[in-house]
Amino acid sequence: MTGPAAPRPPHAVVLDTDGVLLDSASVHAAAWKTAFDACLDVLDGQAPFDADAEYRRFVDGRPRYDGAAAFLASRGLDLRPGEPSDPPGCGTVWAVAARKEQAFQDVLHTVTGFDDAAEALADLRSLGVPRAAVSASRHARDLLAAAGLDRLLTAVVDGTDSARLGLPGKPDPALFLHAAGVLGTGPGDTAVVEDALAGVRAGRRGGFGVVAGIDRTPDRHAGPALREAGATLIVPDLTTLVRSVWGERG
Repeated sequence: MTGPAAPRPPHAVVLDTDGVLLDSASVHAAAWKTAFDACLDVLDGQAPFDADAEYRRFVDGRPRYDGAAAFLASRGLDLRPGEPSDPPGCGTVWAVAARKEQAFQDVLHTVTGFDDAAEALADLRSLGVPRAAVSASRHARDLLAAAGLDRLLTAVVDGTDSARLGLPGKPDPALFLHAAGVLGTGPGDTAVVEDALAGVRAGRRGGFGVVAGIDRTPDRHAGPALREAGATLIVPDLTTLVRSVWGERG
């Protein structure tokens, strides 16, 4: 992807983890489907959860409780909030979120990094651009380390940090703004890289100078929705963003 006047790399980059650095979005979606389908069948006999469209619209990029609440509300299921200690089940929103966590734990070992992630992060490091990975997941730091990507990052802000600091989840920009602060930059000089609609909206609300949408779908069908959510540019992968759009090698 080239242009007549390709912009220079930003002063810092904040990257979403699931779906941007780690090939984990599909694993999260499958875990949500396991949790939601069991409850939809028990509670109301509704159609199964759509692990593509409904995952992207209601769940992707949000903290577990927020994602569960948003999807259940979209189906007209008014469950009690419950407590974070609720066991996996269908009686409360927290119970549904716990069922998802249980399902994700079962397949956690299958998560890997995208082939382009290490290369793009290394390119940014060679340019002296600070790099932070953010995630609503408490597993992000361990998964990034297992994929060998943590050594290429300046900072990681995950769900554990978010809970400790009391940061609201996406589409609130608090997580991104905190990461930019950790990197020592303001949002106007920082790029956000996201594959989730909630994350793109957060980047726009936070006033970030660039909000890049990553559309890794085979037929690029996610691009229009990312653009509508506020992405300032759409690319198929991180290599295209770093080397072509930001001209790392041109």
